[in-house]
Amino acid sequence: MRNNLPPYAVSDTNSRGRRIHEDPPIGRSQFQRDRDRVIHSTAFRRLEYKTQVFVNHEGDLFRTRLTHSLEVAQIGRSIARNLQLNEELVEAISLAHDLGHTPFGHAGQDALDNCMKAHGGFEHNLQSLRVVDVLEERYARFDGLNLCFETREGILKRATKSKAQALGELGERFLHGRSASLEAQLANLADEIAYNNHDVDDGVRSGLITQAQLEEIEIFARHLHQVKQHYPDIAGRRLVHETVRGMINTLATDLTTQSKVHIEAANPNSPDNVREMPTLVGFSDTIRQQQQELKRFLHKNLYKHYQVMRMSNKAHHIVEKLFSAFAAEPALLPPKYQHKFRDHGHQIIADYIAGMTDRYAIKEYRRMFAIIED
Repeated sequence: MRNNLPPYAVSDTNSRGRRIHEDPPIGRSQFQRDRDRVIHSTAFRRLEYKTQVFVNHEGDLFRTRLTHSLEVAQIGRSIARNLQLNEELVEAISLAHDLGHTPFGHAGQDALDNCMKAHGGFEHNLQSLRVVDVLEERYARFDGLNLCFETREGILKRATKSKAQALGELGERFLHGRSASLEAQLANLADEIAYNNHDVDDGVRSGLITQAQLEEIEIFARHLHQVKQHYPDIAGRRLVHETVRGMINTLATDLTTQSKVHIEAANPNSPDNVREMPTLVGFSDTIRQQQQELKRFLHKNLYKHYQVMRMSNKAHHIVEKLFSAFAAEPALLPPKYQHKFRDHGHQIIADYIAGMTDRYAIKEYRRMFAIIED
């Protein structure tokens, strides 16, 4: 717990607090409490069996939503320390940012969004907020986790104006074009650093993309050359790991350096002052362009690879069939959700499906539609 943070960093003393008042924690900060509540949540444990790119049963060594969240937290915390920001807040946001993600990664989210079009749509950031505000059932005094405003602010990366209007104070920045805290800005970019670079690692491990293909990408080629210069005999997995490690270090260093320049020039005097300014945490133009090149490469060669697309197609089918069946006959839902459906309609079906792990969704699909179960 650091008490010497600059005035523009979020702290216990300038936090907007919790929706329901609680006595301050003893022996830890408010944001350590938030982090601990996230770690102990049911939704956090489910992330172990939710897809990053590769569906859970396709291999034990690929990233899951859980390992991804841990990697985001590690990257974010390291940069936060160098920027003199609130590390515990960055960590809490990082660990919570994917709590509302569907099974089957972005394919599952897209499918559920299509199913929910007539009912307000579906977006996993909003669902993550719903998890921590409503769906977790752990505490006697309140639903959800009753997290601090700043943690909830960081979880909610985006919202349409129509959605933001229903969020009260939390939605104001989307209505008035304001920024989030520096810690929230940092967690968002730590997420980008983690998934871009670790998707490179998983993509090569899977055999769906090759080192030769990646050598056409400037940031990868440069770091590959540096590794070979330092370790002429290196090959295989170590070569890829060292290259990815170097890329992450370059991105983190650039983000730190560039953000320091922006923060010093803007000279904000409080988190609320930060919110009135343009985004201050960011990459240099050169590194941002190289990041964009890598993202385009991954989209074309990994996320759109025919084997990934085949699994994505199956994911769409599973989610859409489950949603259609539950919408047509809510009595097929577990009793707990049937009762809630009467008051809250199709959002409850979205809650149920979004809370599923990959393997539970596949199992539920078989229960619903297979004449003879395996």
